[in-house]
Amino acid sequence: MLGKKQAFCARLIAILSVMKADFQYSIDFYGMNSRELSNTCMHLLCLAGEASFVFNEHCYHIIKNDMVVIPMPDRISNLAAHDDLQVEWFAADYKFLQNLLPSNNYSIGGSISLNQDPVIKLTNEQARHLLDDFHRLRDRMNDDHFLFHCELMGSLCLTMIYDIFEAHAQQESTDTHTDRTAYIVKQLMTLLSTGISQTERNVNYYAERLNVSPKYLSATIKRVTGHSVSSYIDRHTVPILKDYLNDERLSLTQIADLMNFTSLSYFSHYCTKHLGQSPSECRQSLQPK
Repeated sequence: MLGKKQAFCARLIAILSVMKADFQYSIDFYGMNSRELSNTCMHLLCLAGEASFVFNEHCYHIIKNDMVVIPMPDRISNLAAHDDLQVEWFAADYKFLQNLLPSNNYSIGGSISLNQDPVIKLTNEQARHLLDDFHRLRDRMNDDHFLFHCELMGSLCLTMIYDIFEAHAQQESTDTHTDRTAYIVKQLMTLLSTGISQTERNVNYYAERLNVSPKYLSATIKRVTGHSVSSYIDRHTVPILKDYLNDERLSLTQIADLMNFTSLSYFSHYCTKHLGQSPSECRQSLQPK
């Protein structure tokens, strides 16, 4: 357990060391699509009034207690606001937040839905929780002198993320999905959540399981989520890989066999591509110092 915690902290330190300036907080609605935010994920809370914007060629209207979550907000256009509008927003580096996301995989299903509709309707209590999260992040984001600043910001961001998950999950539970594309996406995520990507990482396998062609599956997932099927397969595979590498009882050859890699060289290539290190280097970094 200690090794996992140290590895998590090391990862946060590495991420934050290159993105210290990529935490931003503001009350300026018209600043939410600044080019400076192109590599961030935006979280905006409407406190009063009304506004509208265009994202992914769709126009969205927000009112009090609406939460907006948008990756790469520089793609937002046609901002318009009533005079009484009050908002607060917090933006953080997109890759930083992606690395923080828990492995329970609700984050994947949630991100799919938010890509289709980035607005979450909050209750008064949920809005208060999120506003508190924003203020804690705002108050500590510039505490660079704090010895454990990276761990602190990661923890505060996770608190915000879980509060968003909770609100979004409650909203989603009241929605009905009859569209076939949404059904295909959800079925794929259900399959992946079983851990099947430990041994199955070929798009053709998932297409066959879902009774669609690989081309249709790839096009549907890309259109609905903005990401490829392979990226979701890898997203589920990497946590499994890390758990195995952290288990000293398993040799690298055994791990390659358990995960159905055809050769040690392919296994090494996969680790280097997705973890930035060879299997042996990654294993060493995960162990207690």
